[in-house]
Amino acid sequence: MLELKNNIPRWIILVIDLCICTASLVLAYLLRFNFTEPPAADKNDIPMVFAVVLVTRTIFFLASKIYAGIIRYTSTEDAKRIFINVSLGTLFFILLNTASFIYNRVFLIPFSLVFIEMMSTIFIMISSRVLVKLLYLNQKGRLQEKINVIIYGAGEAGIIAKRTLDRDAGTKYKVLAFIDDDRTKNKKKLEGVSIYMRDELPHLLRENEVAHVIISVQNLSAAVRQEIVETCFANSTKVLTVPPITNWINGELSFKQIKKIRIEDLLGRDPIQIDLDKIKSILGSKSILVTGAAGSIGSELVRQIVKFSPSKLILLDQAESPLYDLEMELADYSKNQQAEFVIGDIRNLQRLENVFHTFTPDLVFHAAAYKHVPLMEDNPSEALLTNVLGTKNVADLAVKYKAKEFVMVSTDKAVNPTNVMGASKRIAEMYIQSLNTLSETKFITTRFGNVLGSNGSVIPRFKKQIEKGGPITITHPEITRYFMTIPEACQLVLEASATGKGGEIFIFDMGNSVKIVDLAHKMIRLSGLTLDKDIQIVYTGLRPGEKLYEELLNVKENTLKTHHSQLLIAKIAPADFTKIKQLTNELIELFDSQNNQSIVAKMKEIVPEFKSNNSVFEKLDE
Repeated sequence: MLELKNNIPRWIILVIDLCICTASLVLAYLLRFNFTEPPAADKNDIPMVFAVVLVTRTIFFLASKIYAGIIRYTSTEDAKRIFINVSLGTLFFILLNTASFIYNRVFLIPFSLVFIEMMSTIFIMISSRVLVKLLYLNQKGRLQEKINVIIYGAGEAGIIAKRTLDRDAGTKYKVLAFIDDDRTKNKKKLEGVSIYMRDELPHLLRENEVAHVIISVQNLSAAVRQEIVETCFANSTKVLTVPPITNWINGELSFKQIKKIRIEDLLGRDPIQIDLDKIKSILGSKSILVTGAAGSIGSELVRQIVKFSPSKLILLDQAESPLYDLEMELADYSKNQQAEFVIGDIRNLQRLENVFHTFTPDLVFHAAAYKHVPLMEDNPSEALLTNVLGTKNVADLAVKYKAKEFVMVSTDKAVNPTNVMGASKRIAEMYIQSLNTLSETKFITTRFGNVLGSNGSVIPRFKKQIEKGGPITITHPEITRYFMTIPEACQLVLEASATGKGGEIFIFDMGNSVKIVDLAHKMIRLSGLTLDKDIQIVYTGLRPGEKLYEELLNVKENTLKTHHSQLLIAKIAPADFTKIKQLTNELIELFDSQNNQSIVAKMKEIVPEFKSNNSVFEKLDE
């Protein structure tokens, strides 16, 4: 069949439609007279009946331009137009018959002919257009080379993914196979497609040109997901994922929602199980203050806290635009949420005092902090002003206004710190722990490593470098980090809030540390690029204060297990509040001097294990 590239001239479509009307009228006569010769009277009327019908149909077709549509793109709208147009023509015949009967006592066109011709014309006109469309699509499908796809998961989500491909992109993609771990489904067929076990995936990828493997299983374990991705990487096959059902539009999956797998999907662990009832009892109907609410950790904390229906949320941040964005997001998420968006700086005691006096929060989640190691290494006075003084301000006011609980978000860089940022966070930890010994407010510290996708973290930076064509910059080929997704980290912060008795430092099970260079390799492959061909990796050397390996526990600390396997308690010696307060105040007073050497020296006095690394402050350790 010749490829249908050019549109048929409109006048030919009109002629074909009139031929259909003629054929329908002939069929009507044959059916009316049981395929026998009509009586003489009816036979004499045939030329007049044909003339009236065809002229009427021509006028109506020209008026409505139903012949002007492109046949290969026929839709239900075109079928509706044909039905309405032919029905209106038939209505005209009925009126004509009625007028003829009133004046001449005879029907111009027998009613049986009118209705048979109408039904036949509608059926043939619509059917012929649909047939042409199907022929066109079939021809196009044969001419266009289809892309092979394998769907992981032969359950309901897998069936929906296949039907979505068939519906939205059926002429482009062909589902080659289903993969499933259920042995009862092995070698069976699902909607005409064979089902195989997971161990047959490498063979299928080697023996066939498969462009994509679509993971449709919603709660796939991290280990299995990693295995599938590595298998696909080895065979130059891209991996796509079906989004959670909650993200489907009006409960229906769209082809455009099937996205490439993200690096976050590979580094995350199995879903964290948290005690929702206990957390709700802590957060529900409470007034909650979140500092640093517009940041990556703070904003995710807010998203998770709103699910537990607090009586009021006070969202404090000094960053205007990000806080406005969060306000717009929450407006879409929950119109009934009682939220106050407060522009304020935790270093400004008078502003904070007004916030606590106005809202008297029951719980405080303290996420505001400076966290970038190289910047704080160059600006120690700002690190102490925000991370130390800011934390002290919030903590002191939490005690003054009788908040029930204060939860601080800390960092693994506070363990045996090698930089100013880590030392400032450790001093903040020490202050709130010592404060816990003499206040009714429960002070809880949560400590974890790098969070994927947080502002300034390695993942967004690598993504930007890949988009620009490289190079990807890494400080050292052996550098490793612990990683956790932002939702995972925030879930464990809430779990720690519900579990803590006060004074604890909760550390999170961060899994195994990840070599940053391996992370870069995976991101390059996920982008469909080849290392050293499409993009390069460049090593730039360790930055001031940077460690090769992060730690989660101080060497003097040990841990206690909790009811949650991913939540541990670091056991440390209690700090004397009077001493810590005095040292902290002495440190804060050094801000006015703007003498970095004096400030860092004082930090080392407060935190003896603080040993600078790759920094101008190393000489203070001699």
